[in-house]
Amino acid sequence: MKKYNPYDNFLETIEAAAGILGLKKPDYEAIKYPERELKVAIPVEMDDGSVKVFEGYRVQHSSTRGPCKGGIRYHPDVDIDEVKALAAWMTFKCAVVNIPYGGSKGAVNVDPQQVSKKELKRLTRRYTAMILPLIGPERDIPAPDMNTNEEIMGWIMDTYSMFKGYTVSGVVTGKPVGIGGSVGRSTATGRGVMLVTKEILHRIGIPVYDTTVAIQGAGKVGGVAARLLHKEGMKIIALSDISGGVLNKRGLDIPKIMDFVDGGGLLSEYKNGDFEYITNEELITCDAYVLIPAAMENQLNEKLAKTIKAKVIVEGANGPTTVEADRILNEQGVVIVPDILANAGGVIVSYFEWVQNIQSLTWDFDEVNRTLEKIIIRAFNQVWEKMHAKGSTMRMGAYMVALERLADAKRIRGIFP
Repeated sequence: MKKYNPYDNFLETIEAAAGILGLKKPDYEAIKYPERELKVAIPVEMDDGSVKVFEGYRVQHSSTRGPCKGGIRYHPDVDIDEVKALAAWMTFKCAVVNIPYGGSKGAVNVDPQQVSKKELKRLTRRYTAMILPLIGPERDIPAPDMNTNEEIMGWIMDTYSMFKGYTVSGVVTGKPVGIGGSVGRSTATGRGVMLVTKEILHRIGIPVYDTTVAIQGAGKVGGVAARLLHKEGMKIIALSDISGGVLNKRGLDIPKIMDFVDGGGLLSEYKNGDFEYITNEELITCDAYVLIPAAMENQLNEKLAKTIKAKVIVEGANGPTTVEADRILNEQGVVIVPDILANAGGVIVSYFEWVQNIQSLTWDFDEVNRTLEKIIIRAFNQVWEKMHAKGSTMRMGAYMVALERLADAKRIRGIFP
């Protein structure tokens, strides 16, 4: 069987969007290729005195519409094709919500659970030094992603600043508020998922209150979305993390469960309440009206797509649905809010943080959340209109909105020299 390649998935999607728009090859050919791909070897002195070398990446997909923007993930299975796809999705995500960024992504092949905090700090600082020529507030701005957090962003900012000789707050986003981070950034992606979930239900005439939801992932995206959707009156019947999931068709006690998870517990260890344990696969195929995959890529595949009962899918994760699964789900009449729109809340508030840093000012929580809602709902409206104008899916609508903006920017700038 051919190995799944998320970048091929991306290329197939933009070819389809370009075909619907009637774009000629020269209009978008450059967008199919990352501008830069850097692979680095990161030697780290371990606590026992040995030296271990980790593999790292930074891919800049496009800087046509502004500085590159994209997170850094730490994961033992990451590879260059995954990083290329994530960088490309960031380009389209920034274009669809119309903020002045291009797309990038970084990664280190490491399991953070298998190294000490001191080892993780040394690894992060050395990785920062290795990618230093590519990053900067005007070039490429990293942010947290899978298995990285605001503390790690603080280490990156400090390392970059030490090389420059002065504090450069704007080199990363998603850092602690005490060193220039923005209030509302840590919950922004999950908040964006909540906003677009409410909006899609409104558009198709389904009430928010008591509508059932299953969420794969209980971290920075899924966990936050679970709390916020529960607060909005939706019935979260299933939730999962890396260890498995819990299900109660009458609704889970989300505040209690999330307090347990946020305290470091795994759902497989949770005991307090009325529920049954399920696998991640059982969560994906359970009888919820809304399914929110908010974990890894490639979770909704061709095999599972045929058994999915959800009527609405809101993609909290990047690339959770394969091309084959997408076709099957569309044929089944499932409405899919694509990742480049659904999980754009994080990069939108990262943009706010960067603006605050370069202008040396701060926004309050209400301003951040109000402006986030304004931008993501405006983007939703534009995607919805494009979808209806072209008789396409929401995914194609989102890719068409983004691709038009990217092709237009490339046409205006021209090809150097």
